Amino acid sequence: MSSSKPYTLYTAGTPNGWKASIMLEELGVPYNLHAISLSKNEQKEDWFLQINPNGRIPALVDHEAGDVRVFETGAILYYLAVKHGKFFPKDLKAQAETMSWVMWQMGGLGPMQGQANHFVRYAPEKIEYGINRYTNETNRLYQTLEDALVGKEWLANDEYSIADMAAFPWVYGHHWAGLSLEGKPNVQKWLDRNSARPGTAKGLDVPEPNPIKKMANDPEAAKKAIEDAKNMMVSTDAKK
Repeated sequence: MSSSKPYTLYTAGTPNGWKASIMLEELGVPYNLHAISLSKNEQKEDWFLQINPNGRIPALVDHEAGDVRVFETGAILYYLAVKHGKFFPKDLKAQAETMSWVMWQMGGLGPMQGQANHFVRYAPEKIEYGINRYTNETNRLYQTLEDALVGKEWLANDEYSIADMAAFPWVYGHHWAGLSLEGKPNVQKWLDRNSARPGTAKGLDVPEPNPIKKMANDPEAAKKAIEDAKNMMVSTDAKK
């Protein structure tokens, strides 16, 4: 694989996908964009599994480093931060704080909110136990975020970093999972600060204009998105 641009990003319009595109846009580096069709199960095709054997988006290929592959969003954020010397502290203690919050998002906020989103929006039947279990846990994690942001503008070491990039796209879509930021003023202000960053705003529109913005103001678009997602899940399960 060869390219005049240093990177190729394989992604789709999801919170995990936006983490990687936000990082690239914040860095201001050029990259090739390869949109992956989740509805067509493209992430399970053999060629993509050579890039990410886990069959998930996003994935990154660094052409400058001999087409090295990087998958899992925490790894992508860390790799790019270290390579470019931005959005990651030099001090070991500060690095530990930053990476702890990245892992908090990957092991907690993302999976729990993802499950809440599934049971609230996409499950073929309403299962109250699942809705309550994952919504309550996600709300607990949001309270953890609220407490961590007391007197601070940014999550780790009070400087903008990959910790903010990791958590922001999930919080950005909180309402889609039936969650509220009521009573969490620190989270709301942090969300607004992230949203106001030009690089972050650009990253949210990769690989297409952000669907959450459209669905928030268009009930018919939201309804169609839910039905498309349900159909995609049925199709994906049938191919397993």
